[in-house]
Amino acid sequence: MAAAWNAVNRAARNGHFMFDRGFMDYHADRFADASMTLWADGRLAAILPASRAGDEVVSHGGLTFGGLVNDDLGVSDTLAALDAVAAAWAMQGARRLTYKPSPAIYHLRPAQEDLYWLFRREAPLVRRDVTAAIDYRARGAVSSRRTRGARKAAKAGVAFRRVDGWGAYWTLLEGVLQGRHGVRPTHSLAEIELLAGRFPGEIELHVAEGDGELQAGVVMFVTPQVAHAQYIAASEAGRETGALDGLFEHLIHGYSGRSRYFDFGISNTEQGRVLNEGLIRQKEEFGASAVAHDFYEVALA
Repeated sequence: MAAAWNAVNRAARNGHFMFDRGFMDYHADRFADASMTLWADGRLAAILPASRAGDEVVSHGGLTFGGLVNDDLGVSDTLAALDAVAAAWAMQGARRLTYKPSPAIYHLRPAQEDLYWLFRREAPLVRRDVTAAIDYRARGAVSSRRTRGARKAAKAGVAFRRVDGWGAYWTLLEGVLQGRHGVRPTHSLAEIELLAGRFPGEIELHVAEGDGELQAGVVMFVTPQVAHAQYIAASEAGRETGALDGLFEHLIHGYSGRSRYFDFGISNTEQGRVLNEGLIRQKEEFGASAVAHDFYEVALA
């Protein structure tokens, strides 16, 4: 049913290329799929990406967010659809659902009927991540520090471009993440190359180069609504030249005619409880402001 599933996702007001089976299935070996299809009058009307671990269902454990994906279900139909899904999971032995609705900035038009269902089910908010996004219709003030950084990069002759080869940047990224945080990227080099090959118009790598070397990079996940930055790293030389400031300003302007929002990603850890104040301030200094990513827990049995 992959083709039918993907067709619903492409047409949906709250679809995302992460919900495409070509994206979801790359880590099928790590997540037990519990996705649901919802039918009305003989047609596939909605999809719900989900995975299961033990007695818990998550929408979806391998994705940043999820939720009910559709183009035209109203409030009453959404309530009925999600009640039916919850009952089906309960019959399969699941006891709770962690529901991660997609943030409103990703919606082509309003699609928050599922939030009303969560309220009716008295589902508690169990986690809230905070990201920072620029609305291109009303960008906030850019700080003098970020402006100076971009000018410093320009003065140093740093150049910015999109590249198709991922190996060199992944080596830089892995070194930075290991050295500063003791972690590795969520995606391996082979996985990100696979996904970028499947979604060349949605997954892009942009780098900053100076003095003949790679100084910084940003991976962009791009939809018509949101240009989302992740896997951000700079070398020691890049930090000296302001390469990231210059690269971000280059990207912010570059995506202004392509997406409605530019999103810098979350700035918290420990299930949302700990805020990296320096990181969120850096993003706010580009003219971004807060958007919440919420997690709700629904009792199924």
